[in-house]
Amino acid sequence: MRISGIFIILAAALGVAAFSQSDSTPMMNSVDPESGRIGDVLTVQGTDLGQNLVAAVYLTDGKNDTKVEITLQSPTSIQFKIPPEAKTGRFALMVLTKGRDARYIEEPVKITVEPLPGRPET
Repeated sequence: MRISGIFIILAAALGVAAFSQSDSTPMMNSVDPESGRIGDVLTVQGTDLGQNLVAAVYLTDGKNDTKVEITLQSPTSIQFKIPPEAKTGRFALMVLTKGRDARYIEEPVKITVEPLPGRPET
């Protein structure tokens, strides 16, 4: 009886640890504006986006990833600048998480990079 009580406490503790870990997965919900040109700053809103959880943000087309410059970061938003090496087109946002089990997570938010005036589309 005593061993089963210890097992229940241990299982509950592990369940809480697993729940809190999954609870801190960065999630982007929206971006404003939804398009921009090289050098423009966009703001993404979501949850668990703070510096303690998100190491970097990328534009991705599923094959090529382009790191963006984060200009401001809080637990609920990230401002980033579209970098000079960004191609024109439609891209998903992707985060690199921090920590021992760092991973890339493609977010459900997309942006459009527009060509600069006088610059041919790439």
